Amino acid sequence: MANDSGGGPRHRWLVLGICCTSLLVVSMDNTIVNVALPAIRADLDASITELQWTVDAYTLVLACFLMLAGATGDRLGRRRTFQTGLAVFGLGSLLCSLAPSVGWLIAARAVQGLGGTMLNPIALSIVTNVFVDPRERARAIGVWGSVVGISLGLGPVLGGLLTETVGWRAIFWVNVPIVLAAIALTARYVPESRAAHARRPDPVGQLCVVVLLGSVTTAVIEAPRLGWASGAVIGLGVVAVVALAALLWWERRRREPLLELGFFASVPFSAATVIAVCAFAAFASFLFLCTLYLQEVRGLSSLAAGLALLPAAVTSTLCAPLSGRLVASRGARPSLVVAGVAMTISGVALSQVGPATPEWVLLGVFALFGIGFGMVNPPITNTAVSGMPRAQAGVAAAVASTSRQVGSTLGVAVAGTVVAAAATVGSGLPPAWFVAAGATAVVGVLGVVATTARARASADRVAAAFAEETAPARV
Repeated sequence: MANDSGGGPRHRWLVLGICCTSLLVVSMDNTIVNVALPAIRADLDASITELQWTVDAYTLVLACFLMLAGATGDRLGRRRTFQTGLAVFGLGSLLCSLAPSVGWLIAARAVQGLGGTMLNPIALSIVTNVFVDPRERARAIGVWGSVVGISLGLGPVLGGLLTETVGWRAIFWVNVPIVLAAIALTARYVPESRAAHARRPDPVGQLCVVVLLGSVTTAVIEAPRLGWASGAVIGLGVVAVVALAALLWWERRRREPLLELGFFASVPFSAATVIAVCAFAAFASFLFLCTLYLQEVRGLSSLAAGLALLPAAVTSTLCAPLSGRLVASRGARPSLVVAGVAMTISGVALSQVGPATPEWVLLGVFALFGIGFGMVNPPITNTAVSGMPRAQAGVAAAVASTSRQVGSTLGVAVAGTVVAAAATVGSGLPPAWFVAAGATAVVGVLGVVATTARARASADRVAAAFAEETAPARV
């Protein structure tokens, strides 16, 4: 049976803190790795394409298996799955620190990603089941979102410090003690819970997701090297189209599909999915492009580059809980519009920077981007899980988390491809920033579209339909 009780208020917030630990290590791992990319490139003689894979091997595995992990947690037990994910993530971190070549590093990053699939969606479903009051849940999700800002600040600074003083391998060592502590605390304080009726495994749907995301990512990353008109890239595109068609055909015929297509009849849910892809594509591009700009164009050290990103971390951390309270009191529209406008302005501004741009201008633009990113995360999560059956919280949360990772994967793939296609890193940065700004503009537009009366009515219809499906039959 499902255990939806998290005890008293103090116990609930303690569970939230433990679950936020997983978000911290998973999110920090991206930020901490990005600032070390130039050092990894020099030490392992890696190309821009291999740097893209160093980042995307992690996020691609996350994107491919998050929905499976969410359903697995609902079925086998969320605490048990969460602890398993922590252990695998810790093992992957240790393997990354021992990697003798960039190929081994990319493979170890995939192991990290496999562990990460069992962390964030499971932790979010634990939080969703512990915080049953909608307003309290919105505040909890605001705290959850602020951890991303903390990781944005802590990751680059810690990564820069460790890279300069110990070496880039040390950025993976720091995960091990955090993971061990989280495993122990989870066993002591986190209640076990599972769905009353969990979904059956869907191996065909899972295979289609892996093939779809893997072929798209590979095509985008490898196209500059192989050529967009090459047989390999065209073939990957065909495989992606076939995988998408097969996924839609198969999932519509499954009684309990991996990807619940019925969720997408809700305009707010569908919009939240697209917003997550666009926002996190811009965020991943921001980290990737800023690292290249600060260290290779401006010539800053790893630590100095990490410190330069602090304004974004501070504003993101401050704005996430503010956005959570705003969502609870005023709905998602204000947060999403502010996020879209702030990130779009900062993206356009960054397309104009050069080697001699004043530091105060850079820091101000970074702070503006942090405001936008801090505002966007809570409404995504809140919209994704609101109105969905609590019994399938893991599935709904996993779709939202998958959208984030798909965005992160595509953001690095596209940004790196644009830069790699240019003659120099410096000349490739402006068009890459314009692409990121285009993605964030979508956030603001959908923030309005998804919060109309018609959109809310579609969410009510979906909630009612799922309530009828899960209601017990009358004798």
